[in-house]
Amino acid sequence: MAKDHFDRQRFGIGQSAPRKEDPTLLRGEGRYSDDFNVDGQVYLAFVYSPVAHGRIDSIDVSDARDAEGVLGVWTGADLKDQGLTMPDSMSAPTSRDGSDMRQPPRHPLAVDKVRYVGDPVVCIAAQTAAQARDAAELVMLEIDDLAVVTDAEAAADPDAPQLFDEVPGNRVVEYFDGDAEAVDAGFSEAAKVARLRLEDPRIIINPMELRACLAEYDGARDHFTISTQTQGVFPFHNEAARCLGVSPDQVSVITGSVGGSFGMRIVTFPEQICALFAARALNRPVKWLEERTSSFLTDYHGRANRYDCALALDAEGRMLAMRIEGFANLGGYLNPNGLSSPAKNVMGNLNSMYRLPALSVGVKCMVTNTPPVGAYRGAGRQAANYIMERMVEEAARVTGIDRVALRRINQIRPEELPYTSLTGQRYDSGDFTALMDETLKAADLDGFADRREASRKAGKLRGFGIGCFLEATSLNGKELGRIRFEANGDVSFVTGTLDFGQGHASTFAQIIGEKLGIPFERINLIQGDSDEMPDFGGYTGGSRSVIASGNAALKASDMVIDKALQLAPWALDTNANDITFEDGQVKVTSTGTAISLIDLARRLREATDLPAGLPQSLESEFIGAEGAGPTFPNGCHICEVEIDEATGETRIDRYLATNDVGQVVNPLLLEGQVHGGIMQGIGQALMERVIYDDEGQLLSGSFTDYCMPRADDVPFFDIRNRSTQTALNGIGAKGVGESGCAGSLGSVMNAVIDALSTVGVTHIDMPATPETVWRAIQDARKETSRQ
Repeated sequence: MAKDHFDRQRFGIGQSAPRKEDPTLLRGEGRYSDDFNVDGQVYLAFVYSPVAHGRIDSIDVSDARDAEGVLGVWTGADLKDQGLTMPDSMSAPTSRDGSDMRQPPRHPLAVDKVRYVGDPVVCIAAQTAAQARDAAELVMLEIDDLAVVTDAEAAADPDAPQLFDEVPGNRVVEYFDGDAEAVDAGFSEAAKVARLRLEDPRIIINPMELRACLAEYDGARDHFTISTQTQGVFPFHNEAARCLGVSPDQVSVITGSVGGSFGMRIVTFPEQICALFAARALNRPVKWLEERTSSFLTDYHGRANRYDCALALDAEGRMLAMRIEGFANLGGYLNPNGLSSPAKNVMGNLNSMYRLPALSVGVKCMVTNTPPVGAYRGAGRQAANYIMERMVEEAARVTGIDRVALRRINQIRPEELPYTSLTGQRYDSGDFTALMDETLKAADLDGFADRREASRKAGKLRGFGIGCFLEATSLNGKELGRIRFEANGDVSFVTGTLDFGQGHASTFAQIIGEKLGIPFERINLIQGDSDEMPDFGGYTGGSRSVIASGNAALKASDMVIDKALQLAPWALDTNANDITFEDGQVKVTSTGTAISLIDLARRLREATDLPAGLPQSLESEFIGAEGAGPTFPNGCHICEVEIDEATGETRIDRYLATNDVGQVVNPLLLEGQVHGGIMQGIGQALMERVIYDDEGQLLSGSFTDYCMPRADDVPFFDIRNRSTQTALNGIGAKGVGESGCAGSLGSVMNAVIDALSTVGVTHIDMPATPETVWRAIQDARKETSRQ
């Protein structure tokens, strides 16, 4: 889209402004990490462990060192001797018994042992990428195989192989939160109890853009620069500095365009630290790009949890208590974000939109011989809402109460707001029952029986699934917002959140443009340069961008206006006291004399007679969390499926989602975010499955073996908004980035179970692949024939 398209329009909050970055991306002019190149760069390759668990007996790198073009070869021992490390966990909860969390040690390259297939062991630098890869083939690894465990529950067995001496029993922490006594009391009073074991299966994240980096070192300044994908350059530069053992001001991070992330790139990877080390060791720029095959093995994965769930209800169907006991598979090492998703975030979101008098969550967080697991879109919020919605459906089956009626009985009513959940979160706005009822009406629940009968006549099973959700977003509201007026008349907004597909440039331009009256096309976003953030910058994650950065933009805009009002008497040569700010101008109300912010900034830049005590520029910076605390988007998704009894294939026939995300800044971008989240949820619910054999080898190691959703797997989505304003931040937004996942898992799986219930199936786990569904149908028929 040409720039002059923007010139003809003014976009404010609530309007569907096009994404400012799309013209560049559509012309192929985006600058992704593999597009960063400099003269004299050399290339890295890695040797990854071919076995899942073993003791390193020897590493012979002599042939690799002598290979053509090779400049350096390093092992884990080499990097350990140089003091390089990998980041520790960002959280350190205590165990149920009061003992401390156990932090398993990790180095950029494996030392002494390997703990999963794909564990990096040797790093090689060469003049060309091909030479580096060829040299990697010459490394001789001698590894004494050890017994393997890939399942978290199996890892807790006393006879299971032990991954770390520092982590006895493979248990990093046994997380527990809640009131066990209150939960026990609730179950003792229960008329009915619903129970399910629920899988939150392991996901390979598979972003479109493979991981890559270009690392440089300036010996004169003792300074590192890395160009790579991140979700926030400021926290990345702090983390990289700690791993290298240097000061943060010795590291600069540049992030250009990013082809997807969804949590995976929020932390550093071993290859990035190795590249920085190699750049210093060789005093040469060092380039690395992974391959898709190795990405399945070496990228951080998502999910990989199992929960035993119980919900107690009284005779009228009111919830009395919920108890969750589960296992979290952390992988071979602890991702810095690995503990939050399966434990704390599940606890914090289980309450959902229901009255729940008592709750307890216990999760054994285990290391296994698999790749590390970290945050992935939803990061535990989607699991909590999935658990609650599956348990509500199971409770409806157990009690005989209609599933819609059971939800209405337990949903928090508008007159109960503000409502404080068991975890201390304060819901301030929403009408959950009205939102659900409107969604059910739009989805034509009343006509479902006729559609089911039509499907039956065609040899198909039809199911109707409800997925209500409420999630806590933007738990960390602190963010940078800096507004700078440039010499060419443009305005730059600097913030720490980072766009990897969300459309930040348009969103923040709409917020600032409406507040300051600056044309949409003149507002530019700076987010991918850590040197622009010497003091602080945040990150994208937890649906926080509009809330945190948007709020920071408002605060910084207020500071700009305050400075402009102070400068107005000087700029307008007046003593009048009826000076106001309106539509991008400071003006004298009585005379109409005015000057725009852009012209005022130009005057300031040229001024030689500025009186003492006045602001020297309009540049303003806000760093903080004031007015940007946790928010609670909610909604209801409806999925309708048809299942072919003969093959077990599930087809999504209808999908409707109504969301309450507070103030909608850009409806077009919001709909895109919901679409993406729904698709990822459908992938997890119906298709995506990571499979390891008994030796820890990945069997689903390519797109031939690992299925992901495509456009022709789904119908057109019907996306609706029923927003209630929140007063928890200046924007009034509640966040939307993870809502699609939060609503889709429950709605899709409830639809599948509803369809299968007609042949006697009451539960299957994700993913509901054709084989899984077909086997469930056959088993149910066999059981029926025996009765």
